[in-house]
Amino acid sequence: MSVVHPSPEIPQGLVDKIVARRGRLHVHDRLDPSRTALVVIDMDVGSCAREPESAEAAIERINAVSGPLRSAGGTVAFVTSEIADPVDLALRLGDHRAAMYHRETQPGGAGTILAPALITVNEDLRARKAGASAFFPGRCNLHEQLQVRRITSLLIAGLVTNVCCESSARDACELGYEVTMVSDAMVGQSFGLHEASLSTFFRVFGDVRPASDVVRLINGFEQPS
Repeated sequence: MSVVHPSPEIPQGLVDKIVARRGRLHVHDRLDPSRTALVVIDMDVGSCAREPESAEAAIERINAVSGPLRSAGGTVAFVTSEIADPVDLALRLGDHRAAMYHRETQPGGAGTILAPALITVNEDLRARKAGASAFFPGRCNLHEQLQVRRITSLLIAGLVTNVCCESSARDACELGYEVTMVSDAMVGQSFGLHEASLSTFFRVFGDVRPASDVVRLINGFEQPS
């Protein structure tokens, strides 16, 4: 008999296989909101303008998670990019796209400004990454900021799923965080890459849950007596 989905993007056959192998649906059944951070990747004006409808839906769900998490004593961190070497990037992405990313991520550029619909407060963390991952050593100071707040669990959201979100999530696992990708609070590229990234992460690295499930975990946590 099939088990319940962690997220509709993941094929039922894979879900059944993983549950049979490890004996449970989720790696992390609980989270302590006070030790948890929602990490929002590249939800900036420039990036969101390229995926307006998908970004709007993701922002709605990001806000739906960030509010309860803050209320429960958790942390919200917004990460944008700063591309310092467009020449290296051009070898992989082409001259036009590399120049666009470089231009947008310079001070005052569209890549440095959060999408206006995102709800932010003064206590939120901000970080800039020099590459795809927000957790690769020496390329972003987010890990150090989270350690000050004694964060152990991460919720990953933003865009795009199969590049910066996945890169950040995997590196965070290597640093020892308990990581959940919030499946419907991120935007992936076409050709099934969003689904493939979530499936691989669920299979090998951590958890995948929709925003509504994450909010249920946040609201249902009981402090030890």
